[in-house]
Amino acid sequence: MDTTPQDSQLTTDRRRFLGAATAIGALAATAAPGATLGVSTANAQAPAGNAPHAPAAGPMLTRTIGRTNESLPALGLGTFLTFDLLPGRNRETLREVTRRYVDAGVRVIDTSPLYGTGEVSVGGFLGAMGVTDQMFISNKVWSTGDYLADESHALASMEQSRLRLWRDKIDLFHCHSLVNVDAIVPLLRAWKKEGRIRYVGASVHENDYHHILAGLIDRDLVDFIQVNYSIFNRAAEERILRAAGDKGIGVLTNMPLEKGRLHKIVEGRPLPDFARDIGAENWAQFFIKWTMGHPSVTTVLAATSNPDHAAENVGALRGTQPDQSMRQRMARHMETIPGFANLASMQWYPDKQGMYQGVIRRSQASLRQRLS
Repeated sequence: MDTTPQDSQLTTDRRRFLGAATAIGALAATAAPGATLGVSTANAQAPAGNAPHAPAAGPMLTRTIGRTNESLPALGLGTFLTFDLLPGRNRETLREVTRRYVDAGVRVIDTSPLYGTGEVSVGGFLGAMGVTDQMFISNKVWSTGDYLADESHALASMEQSRLRLWRDKIDLFHCHSLVNVDAIVPLLRAWKKEGRIRYVGASVHENDYHHILAGLIDRDLVDFIQVNYSIFNRAAEERILRAAGDKGIGVLTNMPLEKGRLHKIVEGRPLPDFARDIGAENWAQFFIKWTMGHPSVTTVLAATSNPDHAAENVGALRGTQPDQSMRQRMARHMETIPGFANLASMQWYPDKQGMYQGVIRRSQASLRQRLS
């Protein structure tokens, strides 16, 4: 299936809000040798509550990163939009989301200076929990500079991220949405060589840019990639995941729940009987486990602002994982559900348009008012 999720709403469309990636020419750096990384409730998620939820039993699924001995949990916490609150608003639910992920063994958190107040909350929560240095922080840089290869803006962004996250060295920096990729990827490689960061990455959340991401992999210019991949949108399988597996590149995947749209499609529907064979107790685990099941995927990033949903998500870290035959069966089942084929036409976070009222939404609302 080659579907391209699109959202016509300005309120949740990163492509419109952030702008399209800059034109891509020949990569400024040539490939150089170096270390690269290889990388039961049966209904939709219920409203949040305050009851504690113990992590699922059993060994936690981890993935070894390429040819190194380092391993990461197969689930990570994403923070786009869900962790963006206006300054001064109550953050206790987000703190609890973070705690539940960390308590379950999650050590990967993905954020960005473009995610409103996301970095501030992540840094504050991890610091208060005393686990800042135990986490694998995946961050991003979006910078063009005043002229080609001007690194002053990128450096300022990195320093701001270090302060917000209270980390001397960030584990992974992505060229965010491939913006200014010809200049930024070589800069990130220089930062890695200088010891400022550990790993170089590049991120996308749209199928249109997969071919550029594949080019970075082919040239051995990145240690990690981040790509959109779900049971609905499987386009990354065609080129990206195969190339990453061949090269031993670490793979983070985003949008495993399609920004709430998958849950909307299955709302009120029971899980299929065979879900018990992979230990999926809810639809969140069904969808996350499907994505985890691809052998090239290192860590699936699942975002939420709901502590109870966080408890459901982390259950995917344990229990039986689907093999290729089971993943095909899971996908075929979803294809029988009305509305699944048209999921791309749905708004992100259906029925939740009043949520996530942070810096991002405030800026978007202000722009709409100016244009009205």
